Amino acid sequence: MSTSVPVGGTTGHDHESTAAIDEAARWYACLPASDRIKRPAVPLLKENFGLTASEAIEALREASLIRARAL
Repeated sequence: MSTSVPVGGTTGHDHESTAAIDEAARWYACLPASDRIKRPAVPLLKENFGLTASEAIEALREASLIRARAL
């Protein structure tokens, strides 16, 4: 049994939350390593940017990519 993938569907994030994820990712990527390890990242991003846990994880992935590109 196969299910069809909806065409023109949504990623589950609206434009407003995507902007918040991008902002959180840029902010977190710019934090010095010593500041990043002081506190668990997901709760920090949830509090500071109003993200859900899955959005915070997405922001952390993006922050990692930002830091990797900077090398």
